[in-house]
Amino acid sequence: MIDRRRLMFTAAAGASLLAAGQVIARPQAGTASAAFTAVMNSMVQETLMTSPELLTSLGFDKGPNAPMKARLDDRSQAKIDADKATFRRQMTELKAIDRAALSTDEKVWYDSLEYFGDTAMIGYAFPYGGGFSPSPYSVSQLTGSYQGIPDFLDSQHSIETSEDAEAYLSRVSAFATALDQETARIEAEFEAGAVPPDFIIARTLSQMESLMSPGAAGTTLVQSVVRRTGEKLISGDWGSRAEAIVNDAVFPALSRQADALRARQAGATHDAGVWRLPNGEDFYRFGIKSYTTTDLSGDEIHEIGLAQLAELSARADELLKAQGLTQGSVGARIKALGEDPAQRYANTDEAKEQLLRDLNTQTEEVRRRMPQYFGRLPQAAVEIRRVPKAIEAGAPGGYYNAPALDGSRPGIYYINLRDTAEWPKLQLPTLTYHEAVPGHHHQISLAQEKANTPLLMKVLGFSAYSEGWGLYAEQLADEIGMYENNPTGKIGYLQSLMFRATRLVVDSGMHAKRWSREQAIRFMVDALGDAESAVTTEIERYCVWPGQACSYKLGHTKWVELRERAKATLGDRFDIKAFHDTGMNTGGVPLTVLERVITEWTAAQAAA
Repeated sequence: MIDRRRLMFTAAAGASLLAAGQVIARPQAGTASAAFTAVMNSMVQETLMTSPELLTSLGFDKGPNAPMKARLDDRSQAKIDADKATFRRQMTELKAIDRAALSTDEKVWYDSLEYFGDTAMIGYAFPYGGGFSPSPYSVSQLTGSYQGIPDFLDSQHSIETSEDAEAYLSRVSAFATALDQETARIEAEFEAGAVPPDFIIARTLSQMESLMSPGAAGTTLVQSVVRRTGEKLISGDWGSRAEAIVNDAVFPALSRQADALRARQAGATHDAGVWRLPNGEDFYRFGIKSYTTTDLSGDEIHEIGLAQLAELSARADELLKAQGLTQGSVGARIKALGEDPAQRYANTDEAKEQLLRDLNTQTEEVRRRMPQYFGRLPQAAVEIRRVPKAIEAGAPGGYYNAPALDGSRPGIYYINLRDTAEWPKLQLPTLTYHEAVPGHHHQISLAQEKANTPLLMKVLGFSAYSEGWGLYAEQLADEIGMYENNPTGKIGYLQSLMFRATRLVVDSGMHAKRWSREQAIRFMVDALGDAESAVTTEIERYCVWPGQACSYKLGHTKWVELRERAKATLGDRFDIKAFHDTGMNTGGVPLTVLERVITEWTAAQAAA
């Protein structure tokens, strides 16, 4: 339900945000709108003031909130329990509001919050996963502070003054506390029966070792503060102080966490799916509901994936034949095409820099066409960066981080360049359209920049909406001619859709049909022709985020369905700009809410 790119539900900062106009104007007292606004403002003030990291992410760790810049989030079980109690009260207050008396926009916000709340409370009932998170493992190759905090401090904690640098060091110290809090939680999860599979533990331990292997001085934690204080000419012994904290506090805490995982490794199962956990089948249903905002079963998702994969493979087959590739499976031929030396960047730092330059060129080319298809365009810039080397082994292939709401940080599209062989040139344009323009950067920036929208609704996100939009953006790029002179890029686009259809099959295969990790890897390699190393990373990702991989194609299917339904109803009166603006104006919402909004818009256009 909460989109991993928008994991920002617990929103922002009290009086300073009210002063900055980030919360909507106060409606007339005594009305349903006033009650609803009060509930949203309460969520903003009560919850975000306990999330220093989110304050920083949103750019609101300044002024009265400056002391929060020296802290990290509380990751203890006591904090999770307190959050649950607060959240339950907030949802009770929400449901007491007369929805029928709200405005059109408020009904969209109300329905989205109600869906979020009802689903989150399902997650809180499980004795593992860290609250309402749809991941059952609080620490894995993709979850846990060891994985997120170094990058957070490097990319989101700004350093402009000596006070900022001191706050940075305080956060490095707090990192050790966060690790110990999570270690206590995973021990409790283990006792509840939620031990990760052996291969997840192995991958996690490998990443922890990579964090420590350069020694304290070589870590991002130390190098970041040295580099940035040097760039700003901020005098002080920042490097030696950071190194001492890492050696004396962070590494010992990380070693304790690694020891807790290592103690369970020998006895851990190799079974990939969450079906093996206590109430695991219910947890998968929760994951599906959370991420896809549907009530589809694992079996239904499996069949949808198989059908869509067959249709997309047939389309790719025709294009491959036109390239003279006629022998072997579609996946094998795509693999052969990707292995053509003309499709490869050298696996050197120089070539990786050229790859990043090429992605920037592709982004600018598609950006120039956007005014023909959207009435509103984002103001925020987007930067393209490689995934930090310290976490690239277990990180996704590409992902997007939203801009700061105050404009202090651009949107960032990360691409994993651990091995350029994983990125044939035919795949890169589509990835860029998905992550940047007209995909996630376009959609999320528009949501953040929309006027008269509560902050809570700017930062709330639903994976099926945003990831479905990302795939719709890929399709739109094709429809507006971005592949006209790039037939191999068109094959890469179809491979991307095949990839997402395959995800439906393997995610449901592991979690509902009890496939092994190896069976899922083999199915995806055979279907797509991707490198086994990249596929393995993907499959292991689905193990720790059950249902999340299904949100892409199911969301895409809904976006296309709604557009085609509107076109069929309106005929020549269908306006693609108005359709896109209507869908974007909702912000991140469940698919059920998006469908209601588009259906009402279509009916209004038909009656006009």
